[in-house]
Amino acid sequence: MKVLGITGPSGAGKTTLNTLLGKNYNSYTIDADEVARKLTQDMNSDYFKEMVKLFGNEVLKENGELDRKKVASIIYKNKEIRRALNKLTFYYVVKEINQEVEDNKNKNYEYIGIDVPLLYEAKMETICDYVIAVVAEDEEKISRICKRDNISPEVAKQRLEIQNNNEFFVQKADFVIHNDGEIEKLEKSLKEIIEKI
Repeated sequence: MKVLGITGPSGAGKTTLNTLLGKNYNSYTIDADEVARKLTQDMNSDYFKEMVKLFGNEVLKENGELDRKKVASIIYKNKEIRRALNKLTFYYVVKEINQEVEDNKNKNYEYIGIDVPLLYEAKMETICDYVIAVVAEDEEKISRICKRDNISPEVAKQRLEIQNNNEFFVQKADFVIHNDGEIEKLEKSLKEIIEKI
């Protein structure tokens, strides 16, 4: 059983690749954003409480749930708060992911795929046998982010500017996939990597 870390900038296609891994191979897949979302939906979780402590009640909806869009708009403008949130996320979300990996290690999966945008910052490459970086051209990433998050190209561009660029991921990963949006090419690239592994 091999643990594959899937990382790259926003809008590059990490989630699509992880989905293909789960669909085409005997794999258990984990999405770090999904894990974080679940933790923030549980109002009794320590992660939720710490986030409210960090951001204040202004990031809560009327029903008491976390307004993720509001959180996003704050962290993309404020470096200090972004750092503080990353620290929280690394602690709680990474803990949860590590537990999920452990829980599934002795099952009959050939691979565990972990989609983690901040893989290196969270030091999660240490639990991975291989790291696959998914990168794409900026126009492609901007277009996907706009579609996914329903935001303007300007906001999408600002988000990308505060993230690591393609080169950062290319230099650090074991394998690199350049995703131009064609699913067949993505599947073929993944197949080639799996054959090498």
